[in-house]
Parts: sequence; C-alpha cells; structure tokens
Amino acid sequence: MADATSKPISAAAEKTVFPIIFAVSLSHMLNDIMQSMIAAIYPMLKTNYALDFWQIGMLTLAFQCTASLLQPVIGIVTDKKPYPYSLPVGMGATFIGLFLLAGSHVYLMLVVAAALVGIGSAVFHPEASRVARLAAGGRYGFAQATFQVGGNFGQALGPLLAAFIIVPNGQGSVAWFSGFALLGIVILSFVARWYKQHMAANKGRKRAVNAHALPKRTVQVALVVLAILTFSKNIYMAAIGSYYTFFVIERFGVSVQMSQIMLFVFLGATAVGTLVGGPIGDRFGSKVVIWISIVGVLPFTLAMPFANLPMTIVLSAIVGFVLASSFPAILVMAQELVPGRVGMIAGIFFGLAFGIAGIAAAVLGILADRYGIEFVYTICAFLPALGLLTVFLPSKRELRVA
Repeated sequence: MADATSKPISAAAEKTVFPIIFAVSLSHMLNDIMQSMIAAIYPMLKTNYALDFWQIGMLTLAFQCTASLLQPVIGIVTDKKPYPYSLPVGMGATFIGLFLLAGSHVYLMLVVAAALVGIGSAVFHPEASRVARLAAGGRYGFAQATFQVGGNFGQALGPLLAAFIIVPNGQGSVAWFSGFALLGIVILSFVARWYKQHMAANKGRKRAVNAHALPKRTVQVALVVLAILTFSKNIYMAAIGSYYTFFVIERFGVSVQMSQIMLFVFLGATAVGTLVGGPIGDRFGSKVVIWISIVGVLPFTLAMPFANLPMTIVLSAIVGFVLASSFPAILVMAQELVPGRVGMIAGIFFGLAFGIAGIAAAVLGILADRYGIEFVYTICAFLPALGLLTVFLPSKRELRVA
C-alpha cells in the first residue's frame, strides 16, 4: 500500500470482511483438492508406469519445489507492488497442469504437469494469505485459520474424490476436475476486484504497523525456531501425504480405495483442528497453540507405527487434529515478528513448507526403497520432539504493540 501523510488506519478498527475471507478459503479448498490429487493417484501411477518409490518422490519434489522457489519471490515482489489479478492467473496454471496430468503418457510429462500445478500454488498462497489478512479486521488468527482450513478440507477431499472417481475411471478422468479450476478462476476474479478496490480506497493512506519492542536478536532466533518447527511438521506431513496409502496397504492389506478413505480421515481431522486452533490463537496467543499442537502430538505419533488397523485410524485422526493448528499460528507469529512484510513472510513460510515437504518426500522415498515403508514411519514419529524449541519463542505479552 502506498505511504502518505494522512491519518493511519488501525487494522483492529476495520471491519472483518467475512465474504472475502470465506471466498479465499473456498478458493484454497479448490486449489488444494486439485493439488492433493497428485499424491492421491500415486498408487495408480506407480502401477501404470512401473515407477519406483524414488520416482514417486521426484513427482512430489517437482510440485513442491516449484512452489517453494517461486513463493518467496512472488511475496517480496507483491509487498512492493500488489497484483490483484495474479490470483486468477495462477489458478489458470493449475488448470493447464490438470489437463497435462490427465493426458500424459510418459513420466517426464507427469513431472511437467506437477510443476505447473506447483506454479499455480506459488502464485496463490502468498497473495491469498495477504488478502485474508487485509480482510481480517484485526482477527488475524481467525482469518488465517479460516483461510488455511479451506486448504485442509481440500487436501482431505482430494484423496476421497480420487478414490471414487479417478481410480475407477482412470488417469484421463483427472481432466474432469478442471471444472474446479474454472470455478476457482471465477471466485478469485471476484476477490481480485475487491482487492483492487481496497487498494484504491486506501491509496494515499498510511496503514498502522503493529510494531513490537523485541530486540533484533530475539526476532532472529524466533524466526529460526519457527522455520525449524515448520520443518518438523512438514516432513511428518510429507510422510503421511505421500506414503500413508502405501503404508496401510503393505501393513494391513487394505484396498487402494480403503487406503484413500484412511488418508481422508487423517486430512479431514487436520481441517477440523485448524478451524479450532485459529480462535484459540487469537485468545491465548500463537505460542500456546504451537506448544499444544507440535509437542502435544508426540505420544500419538510414537504409538502410530505399532498400532493395529482400528487404532491406526483413531491415532491418525488425533494426530491430524492436534498437529493441524500449528501452521496458521506459526504464520501469524512470523508476520507479527516482521510487521509490514505480509507477502514476504507468507511466501517464505509457505515456500519453506512446500520445499521441505518436497525434499523430504524424495529422501523418504529413497529410504522406503532401501529399508521399507514401516522404517520411514518409525523415524518420522520422533520429529514432533523438535517442538520443544517453542520455549525460545516470545509470548503473546511480549508481542503486544509497543
């Protein structure tokens, strides 16, 4: 937003624009339905193309790292000059990627299709996160959680839709879901119009920035800790997202459709957990949510590799619910630590999340080929222990406006 000498506008005094928050949340759901289909059809692609686990990991790497590398760049650029209509354009890249994924007959084209979906994600996440914050009216935890829960529901629905539509009808049926991309383009065009009007209405006004009194070193340490926590969470999520279906098929002998339903249970629980965590973060602060979310999940992740089938389903739901709220809380705290850099922070942390998940998926695929899928789940179960670093994060009181 442009700076000028007129009176600042306090974000807390603005009204929460619920239609825009819900619109970006719905768009996030559509975006992540399409993205999650890539991982959801891995068992089918593995059979059709005779792929090894490392090749499955490379598909995830192509998608995640394309998004990872571009998101911080887009966030930095749009902090200086926002481009409201980049949102529907980014959804257009996902639209093209889906058609390529549906019609691909060689492995290299699958990689290109995954990369295009990653580009769409790179454009969407930092700008949509910025819009959610602009529309928050001071309720930043609620806005980010509502925005994020759309993505969680999308990630949960993607495997379910894949199980009952794509698996029975084949790879070509992926093209049917291009309708989601078209709907996303329509919704994001509406959001972009509001975004542009918001920019015009506030042109020449100086927005009040919620500064804090924390020393620079404290801020740097906190950002490093938040990055490590993102690292631990997303490696675990990469293990679940990319290989959970293979794990339950190998260990319990369930069908592909049943494995997709089990993945839906986990991802659905993450959506509910995200929705619950946002208001708690607004009330008690991000640090409390991070403590509960990451450290509190450790006993359940440690138990899951050794559980029977019914208990695995129950534990996966608990893990998804408890772990889910950490990322909105991490993002809100990072934006408070670096005020005025909403796009950059969103781009870096969303990019970090995607990049780490992509690299982890590739590495875990190599480990799964060599040592077995159960070994991968056993070592990943210890990752939430890194949540003990939360002790080094500032409290809600320390982050109060100076």
